[in-house]
Amino acid sequence: MKLLVLAIGDKLPAWAETAVSEYRKRLPREARLDVIGLRPERRSGQPGERIKAAEAARLLEKCPRDARLVALDEHGKGLTTRQLASEFQTWSESGRDTVFLLGGADGLAPEILARAELVLALSPMTLPHALARVVLVEQLYRAWSLLAGHPYHRE
Repeated sequence: MKLLVLAIGDKLPAWAETAVSEYRKRLPREARLDVIGLRPERRSGQPGERIKAAEAARLLEKCPRDARLVALDEHGKGLTTRQLASEFQTWSESGRDTVFLLGGADGLAPEILARAELVLALSPMTLPHALARVVLVEQLYRAWSLLAGHPYHRE
């Protein structure tokens, strides 16, 4: 299984790049995680719906065929770390690639939310995009560590 994070936003602050890189390195080969940032749509007076549609097209273009889509949205389902680990286990057993989609400043287009097998909220609070990317990657590492019995996750 491959994990892929596709995110609108191609320029992260150095602290976020460092954190994402660190958690990616910690994951084993069988849970390889790639992170691709895509250029946000230019605003130039365009309505939010048009921006979301253009960004959705670019996100979907980068999705591997037959991959499971997980959309990140503040109105999505909140999971505990244990619940995320359970999902991670199911994803691993299926062998299908899993793609996490993070929208731009206007969020994700309705067609992505409708297509996603899971719409996931990282927090009931709104997070800056860079922080959301770090939290997602850290939680994927934490889910893996919990399943592997690694001491990173303690209760």
